[in-house]
Amino acid sequence: MISNDWEMRTDMTDDRKEAIQIQGLQKIYRLYDKPSDRMKEALGLARKKKYKEHYALKGLDLTVHQGETIGIIGTNGAGKSTLLKIITGVLSPSGGKVQVNGRISALLELGAGFNMEYNGIENVYLNGTMMGFSEQEIDAKKDAILEFADIGEYAYQPVKTYSSGMFVRLAFAVAINIEPEILIVDEALSVGDVFFQAKCYHKFDEFRQMGKTILFVSHDLSSISKYCDRVILLHSGEKLGEGAPKEMIDVYKQVLVGQYMPERNESLHFAVGGQAEPVTGAAGQDGNGSREGAARINPEVLEYGSKEAEIVEYHICDDQGSHVNAVMKGHEFGIHMTVRFHAPLAAPIFAFTVKNSKGTEITGTNSMVEKAFLQGVPAGAVKEVAFKQVMDLQGGEYLLSLGVTGFEKDEFKVYHRLYDIMHISVISDKDTVGYYDCNSTVTVTDGEE
Repeated sequence: MISNDWEMRTDMTDDRKEAIQIQGLQKIYRLYDKPSDRMKEALGLARKKKYKEHYALKGLDLTVHQGETIGIIGTNGAGKSTLLKIITGVLSPSGGKVQVNGRISALLELGAGFNMEYNGIENVYLNGTMMGFSEQEIDAKKDAILEFADIGEYAYQPVKTYSSGMFVRLAFAVAINIEPEILIVDEALSVGDVFFQAKCYHKFDEFRQMGKTILFVSHDLSSISKYCDRVILLHSGEKLGEGAPKEMIDVYKQVLVGQYMPERNESLHFAVGGQAEPVTGAAGQDGNGSREGAARINPEVLEYGSKEAEIVEYHICDDQGSHVNAVMKGHEFGIHMTVRFHAPLAAPIFAFTVKNSKGTEITGTNSMVEKAFLQGVPAGAVKEVAFKQVMDLQGGEYLLSLGVTGFEKDEFKVYHRLYDIMHISVISDKDTVGYYDCNSTVTVTDGEE
């Protein structure tokens, strides 16, 4: 279990009411080798146990305060959907306690509970009633639901005649427009076309600004980073850790590639909004010293990999070739790393990623995408890798991550990764909207009067 100063600090200072309180939550499924074993067990004919116990959740503890937006991440089978279904009452727990204070609207399986023979209007009332709302309350929300779904006259047609896009639009509109105190979302925000998705995220943002409590499960890590105050990382039914989105996402990426090591992460202290203070220095040939100049290095860098290839030096340089951490917007700059190979590798891939301080990945590339290096490297070799580009990010503070990866018999391998290793300051005298400057050329001419 990852140590968590944030949790201890929150317990002492957070005086908000608890929206959800979970203690020792367990969900156990019985797995049978064949259907006849299940039948014998049900009829009491089995002389010995015919099943294996699978723990979908193992003694999970979780507190969600009113007004929090909590992200839940983890690999498939981690227990995310099981947790949400227990909170909403769809599933019963095998053990532990769950206390919910507030009315819930859940977007678990869009359209669950819809009657395919009913038309859209009838299904609005059916679903609203199932959520515990009165007919008068649904009357008051009906127009907003239909406007949000934007399916026109199809609202009066049986839903079995709907396209998949219309179906999910109506289901989402019903769930999101019945104003709950607690909103639970499971992979349901990216539905419909791009315009409808934008409307969904806008509504989601409205809920956050209104101080609603939100539990949000998604594989879209950018959305997790953008919207969530705190993130819970589940793995094999257990809570691996919780804390600030950026830190939890970085640990999750270790889990995804099989590189998570609990003993290495025991010393990590995750704090919401926390960011390691940069220090002077840069990795040299031994990973500890600078060959030239000074750089701002993260003293608590997240590092992992098999080390068959190792990044032993790295730096950023400006258009004059000087080692820097500050880059002028609109100027060319380079990202450099020296990689030493301790084993022969068929096709190593060199990569970098730039994130903002909240952990959202803004840009990045690798040598395979750029078709710049597609060959094997023998053990003992050293490669100097340089990425050159023009800085078009808006002025601000960013974090640089570096990596060497590859594929071995179609299996993705991480040889060495350095997350948020260096700090980049972009200096700008012209910031436009968003992350990037479009570098627009503007012309204004006289028209005919």
